[in-house]
Amino acid sequence: MADAASRLTSVAEQLLGAPLPLRIRAWDGSQSGPPGVPTLVVRNRRALRRLLFKPGELGLARAWVAGDLDIEGDLYTALEAVAGSVWERGEDARTLAEALRDPDVRAAGRDLLRLVGPPIPPAPPREEVRRRRHLHTRRSDKRAISHHYDVGNDFYELVLGPSMVYSCAYWEDDGTLESAQRDKLELVCVKLGLTPGQRLLDVGCGWGSMVIHAAREHGVNAVGITLSQEQAAYARKRVADEGLTDRVEIRVQDYRDVADGPFDAISSVGMAEHVGAERYLEYANRLYALLKPGGRLLNHQIARRPQGDETAYRVDPFIDSYVFPDGELAPLGTTVTQLERAGFEVRDVESLREHYARTLRHWVARLEAGWGRAVRLTGPGRARVWRLYMAACALAFERNRIGVNQVLAVRPPESGVSGLPLRTRTWNP
Repeated sequence: MADAASRLTSVAEQLLGAPLPLRIRAWDGSQSGPPGVPTLVVRNRRALRRLLFKPGELGLARAWVAGDLDIEGDLYTALEAVAGSVWERGEDARTLAEALRDPDVRAAGRDLLRLVGPPIPPAPPREEVRRRRHLHTRRSDKRAISHHYDVGNDFYELVLGPSMVYSCAYWEDDGTLESAQRDKLELVCVKLGLTPGQRLLDVGCGWGSMVIHAAREHGVNAVGITLSQEQAAYARKRVADEGLTDRVEIRVQDYRDVADGPFDAISSVGMAEHVGAERYLEYANRLYALLKPGGRLLNHQIARRPQGDETAYRVDPFIDSYVFPDGELAPLGTTVTQLERAGFEVRDVESLREHYARTLRHWVARLEAGWGRAVRLTGPGRARVWRLYMAACALAFERNRIGVNQVLAVRPPESGVSGLPLRTRTWNP
């Protein structure tokens, strides 16, 4: 009988209807597949049982997080190969139903079942969130935010660097991660037209970088809100260290509970992805009510591509189960429409898609360089979640599968005067 790697390769190629673009090394030490490409390491039979009981992305994710599957070689190259062979084959890919009509595939499937061993479903990794209803209540949102952000500030420092900005940076060709994050914060402040003495609300303030920059560089009085206790504690210490406690307040508070408007400007950077489609108009209405007439909103948000049938949209199971529970992406047009329905005048939309891809690659590089410490800080499973999530997202931005946009909007006064200059941008030649 053939070795495990050869049998796995045969099954995979029968199901794909194409050569497997990765090499396989199985638990028995056998190897199969083309040379000079990344190797998919199948450490044990449990990896196969995970796929048997949860076919598709969630089964693969569970095997990856648990360490039953691994990649030797460049992770980006491996993900590109998988994307090209499976995710982007579209109508040319063989469905499981089609494949099973092939007697050779059925024979390969029987061989796979013999490889699996006792058909006992493995327990999901402890890092998995087992909730599947997207409620977006105050309580469920707080739990979801805690799952993602209360991983430990030391871990985020390792990945994000000293800026502690967890959103797309704004790059120059020869920029560093720190300079690009500083430039992004300044870009937001300039678009908002911040001036000394104004009140700024930062929704989803993270570790305080935006409110600190706005208060220090533009003289505003800022309120930052987050649902993460760990973020708030870290941000308050940073504010105190900067000597800005008289001008910056950090609150653990839901945006729906902010009641001390009006504000001159609102920034929401990388937060709206947590709001949910059913709650988005409520979110837009609430921010509109918190702004004074003539006030500006800068909404910085990841967007997905629209689908022909929008009711068919499903949240990515890996992201939902391991990264952003209850997170939902919307097409850019939907976001703009909801802001306009709330009464905003949308004045500018800027895509930063390539900027986010570059940012994510820098974060992955930092994580890989500090891998041993990352594992000690957060555990091997969580570190593996982050490595896969950020690398896959970098490729998704590069391939234009998702985007990220800054939407500048104004709460128009009765006069209709927007308060923006006639030319809001200067394009590079």
